[in-house]
Amino acid sequence: MTDPLSDVISLLRPHTAVSKPITGRGEWGVRYPAHGVPGFAIVLAGHCWLAVDGKPPARLDRGAFVLLPASPAFAMFSRLGAACVPGEPSSASVRHGEPDGEPDFQMLGGTFQVEAVNAPILLELLPDVIHVPSSGGQSGRLGRIVDLIMEECASQSPGRDMILARLLEVMLVEALRHRPIGAPASAGLLDGLRDPALAAALRAMHGDVRARWTVAGLAKLAGMSRSAFAARFEATVGCAPIEYLARWRMALAQDALGRGGTTLDRLADEIGYESASAFSTAFRRRLGCSPGAFARRRRSSAGG
Repeated sequence: MTDPLSDVISLLRPHTAVSKPITGRGEWGVRYPAHGVPGFAIVLAGHCWLAVDGKPPARLDRGAFVLLPASPAFAMFSRLGAACVPGEPSSASVRHGEPDGEPDFQMLGGTFQVEAVNAPILLELLPDVIHVPSSGGQSGRLGRIVDLIMEECASQSPGRDMILARLLEVMLVEALRHRPIGAPASAGLLDGLRDPALAAALRAMHGDVRARWTVAGLAKLAGMSRSAFAARFEATVGCAPIEYLARWRMALAQDALGRGGTTLDRLADEIGYESASAFSTAFRRRLGCSPGAFARRRRSSAGG
């Protein structure tokens, strides 16, 4: 059976991981600007506070795991009210607070890249921050995955890049299974998949993107009335059912155009449009350029 979350991770194609130790002692605070690169971290000792813009601070205790799919602006500090100094993203190890003495806080942090052409539309489907607390039990599994990622980052063994890419995919799926900070106020694909009725509709759309889905047809799969299904879908996922389908079709289209080798007629048919002309019109309306111009720009960017 089709798994929409796996579909999303497959198009993100995580790769090129960088990892580093982060330590602190005494009182400290640092604030980072938004930089768009996915980041993750797991607390090894002590605790800190994480405040992502627009969300209340969350305490990260030993064993807690956090994932920022697009790394918005955020601050980390040793205690609530601690003054924060500006920080810049770096691949080097970081020490906060007092420079000397044994640290009372330790964290392993990392960043990775995702497929640039797919990231904007797919990251809209994911929450800003995922926090798996140590008390949840699942952080232990994530800790083991992070250990393997760190080992591969430090290795130059054959097959390193492929193993890292697979480990990053596993880490993303494992982390995204958990409700993010701020739930249940958030809306998105993950909340939709937690609702059995909506999940049936989402799996159907992902399983046959070519089908001429209607709200009534999807509501029948969900076992709900049309109006109740439409209202619940929009409140939970964050957009109307047919809008979600259109976004997913555009994600598939951008991915295919970025890779090349598919005619517009074939691509239009594969993702559910009646003709290349209908697909081109929809693509231009959403992306602001023709499919051909998008593909050329993508090839130029890849070549540069």
